[in-house]
Amino acid sequence: MATTEECRAALDKLSDNMRGAEGDVRSATELDRSVSCHITDLDVTFAGRMADGRIEVRETLAGPPREKAEIRLAMTGDDLVALVAGELNFARAWGSGRVKLEAGLRDLFRLRKLL
Repeated sequence: MATTEECRAALDKLSDNMRGAEGDVRSATELDRSVSCHITDLDVTFAGRMADGRIEVRETLAGPPREKAEIRLAMTGDDLVALVAGELNFARAWGSGRVKLEAGLRDLFRLRKLL
C-alpha cells in the first residue's frame, strides 16, 4: 500500500508532467480551479489549486474533503502512484470505478484531453 508521502510525491510528479505538456494537453492544464484528491485507503485528502499548468497542494487533511473542490478525485494510493507512473490507464480506471473524477461539465470536457 502506498504511503501518504508516496502519494504526495506522485501528485508533485503529476504537476511537473502537466507543466511540461504541450498542445491540447497543455491547454487542458491551464484551468484555474480548486482541486482535491481523496486517497480512500489512507483516508487522506490533498487539497489545493490547479493553476498556471500546475497542481499546488496546499493542505493534507485527515479524512474526506472538507470543502467541495471544483475538481474532485478519489482513488487508492496505489492507483494514484500507478496512474502517474503510466502503469494504469486513467480512462479504464475511471470507467471501472477505480478512480472517481467529479467536475463541472465544461471542466470534464477540457480534462478529457489529459486522458
